[in-house]
Amino acid sequence: MKENKAVIFDLDGTLLDTLKDLALSTNAVLERHGYPTHREDSYRYLVGKGIGVLVQKALPQDARREKTVQSLVQEVREEYGQRWADHTAPYPGVPEILDYLEEKKVPCGILSNKPQDFTELTVEAFFSNWSFRVVQGLEPGIPAKPDPTGAFQVARHLGVKPEEIIYLGDTSIDMKTAVSAGMFPAGVLWGFRSARELKESGAEMLLNHPRELLEKVNFH
Repeated sequence: MKENKAVIFDLDGTLLDTLKDLALSTNAVLERHGYPTHREDSYRYLVGKGIGVLVQKALPQDARREKTVQSLVQEVREEYGQRWADHTAPYPGVPEILDYLEEKKVPCGILSNKPQDFTELTVEAFFSNWSFRVVQGLEPGIPAKPDPTGAFQVARHLGVKPEEIIYLGDTSIDMKTAVSAGMFPAGVLWGFRSARELKESGAEMLLNHPRELLEKVNFH
């Protein structure tokens, strides 16, 4: 492993367990329109690429018309806006690693495929005790991960070369982002996806618990 000077975190499934609120919000909209709903666990494989893709995947195949998707995306946004904090919380161990990184003055950033407004909202609500130098969600001009554009932008804000950054995420999208950006891909197993998916997508390290980041990585 190369010298490590900074950390970029994914948000949902890495720092925050948001699955239940996302599932309840989407299911409420689907049910309202008479579409089949999904088990909460199924949403592990529906989330990750933004609300637009989430809605498209959640709809039955024959209902995925562009106009329908766009309409329901707005409804899911509104629904999620009412309940985003009902069940969401940081994963156990996350506050401790953020304390450590802050104490060591390791520059940290967040890169999410969550819309920018919800990304800022949730980070402010759950992580206001820590200083992230940049909080980047999905917004015009920043393509969704795994496009590395957002990762490069976060690296510039951190003032660190991509090859000196550890990227932590819980999905294949995150690992592919890290690989494309030339960052060190570390997959977390407490999130939404499997070890196999992470390894097949380029993870060079797998973490079973947040504290393992501190045990396995030396920061300079």
